[in-house]
Amino acid sequence: MIDMKNEVLVQKIKDEDIIKKFKKEKAWGLAISVDLRNCNPETIRDPGKIREFIIRLCDFIDMKRFGEPTIVHFGQDERVAGYSMTQMIETSLISGHFANDTNTAYLDIFSCKEYPPEKTAEFCRKFFGATSLTYNMVFRY
Repeated sequence: MIDMKNEVLVQKIKDEDIIKKFKKEKAWGLAISVDLRNCNPETIRDPGKIREFIIRLCDFIDMKRFGEPTIVHFGQDERVAGYSMTQMIETSLISGHFANDTNTAYLDIFSCKEYPPEKTAEFCRKFFGATSLTYNMVFRY
């Protein structure tokens, strides 16, 4: 549906219905992109906290980690400087970048095993103390 300003309006679908659709349509994967604003600056600048987040997120969505996470701080341009992380999971990959300049986080969670997208996005928001979040979800076929 599109409103008068040509902005896309999104109908909210419950996590349970998304999981049912995932299984019914035999989707190959589920991906969410989570944008977090006004994160706790201390948390997004602490590689130990980012590692803790990865472990707790994998437990929360019942995903088995494959190897250790990679967490690296980089960025010559202050606008994009911050930590980036990746974690292989047996069903795909979790990645993210944390921008110091704006205290924002950009997370991507992709798995061929279903998980609850809204609850997962909210878990991320709470962990990083963000005041707001936006997330997008797609099925992969």
